Amino acid sequence: MSILKHHAKIETNVILLMVGILLTVIIGGLVEVLPLFTITETIEKVDGIRPYSPLEQVGRDIYVREGCYLCHSQMIRPFRDEVERYGHYSLAAESMYDHPFQWGSKRTGPDLARIGGKYTNDWHVRHLNNPRDVVPESIMPGYKFLHRPLVADDVVAKMKTLRVVGVPYTDDDIANAKADLVAQATDGANTDALLQRYPKASVGKKDKTSEQVTEMDALVAYLQVLGTMVDFSTMKPEAIR
Repeated sequence: MSILKHHAKIETNVILLMVGILLTVIIGGLVEVLPLFTITETIEKVDGIRPYSPLEQVGRDIYVREGCYLCHSQMIRPFRDEVERYGHYSLAAESMYDHPFQWGSKRTGPDLARIGGKYTNDWHVRHLNNPRDVVPESIMPGYKFLHRPLVADDVVAKMKTLRVVGVPYTDDDIANAKADLVAQATDGANTDALLQRYPKASVGKKDKTSEQVTEMDALVAYLQVLGTMVDFSTMKPEAIR
């Protein structure tokens, strides 16, 4: 109460005011930071979340390379209008293996957080070839050049690097990376082991213009997994340990 009585003295004294501000910032910071030391993780565990398959990871790199995040967000906010349009609001766990995350800050085009499975592979290929073939009002540029062969010689190195920063790729995942990449983009390939490692991965050839694995195959595989890992009808986050 004595401070309240003498607030005019504090407000007119530069030194006292600076000390007061400093104490306020310190106390506020401690209130926000100290609780984090009582938990081991700040992200809830959610069933279904897994690292990207080799083909999906390479497709994600193409997505970043082409600047898709500049016009498309991947973050559905917990507002009624967003949930009704795009689906369940985004969970922090869905981005836990993204380096960097693709939340975005602008929507020239729609949010893509739940795009996986919404359209067929053929729709995505046609859309990337010439967006106006399927969305007449689209202002998105075409990406016909993605039909070129995919160069992914560094996929193993990428996965090893991602493991260093916390993505839980196993030695088995890394050893089978190149084989898994080809199998996921090949019609009729044996994908049993692939689907055990990466459940719900979209398998089969996406780009029918070439027998080779193309950049189009990789990008469509990435788009088709977005928002599909979690079963939101039964989703129950585990308690933070």
